[in-house]
Parts: sequence; C-alpha cells; structure tokens
Amino acid sequence: MNQTFNVQGMTCGHCEKAVTKAVQSVDPQAQVTIDRPAGKVEVQTTQPREAIAHAIAEEGYEVAA
Repeated sequence: MNQTFNVQGMTCGHCEKAVTKAVQSVDPQAQVTIDRPAGKVEVQTTQPREAIAHAIAEEGYEVAA
C-alpha cells in the first residue's frame, strides 16, 4: 500500500538516504520516493504506518501526524 508522510528536517541528499535507509530497515522491499522541498516521503510498503513513522523518527526527523 502507498503511504505518504510529512517529514520535517530533511535538508540534503544525506538526509534522504538516511530516511530511505530507516524505512528499508523495517521493510527491505519498500519503494521510497522523497520530495525534499515539499517535505513529503512516499512509501510503497506492506508494513504498518506506525512502524514506518517510528523508524523515520528514530533517525532524528519529525514525522507530522
């Protein structure tokens, strides 16, 4: 299923890689698309939304509800 997250604090390519790595630590098969200027992270995954949001937050980024 496709899930969209509003993520604050991404400022560079390294941030994008960190968020992608965090998501893929929960679901290695996840497809991650990031629109950094808009603060949007789209994830194609079978994992629960809460698990993905938690992984991103653990990486140090704020995930808006």
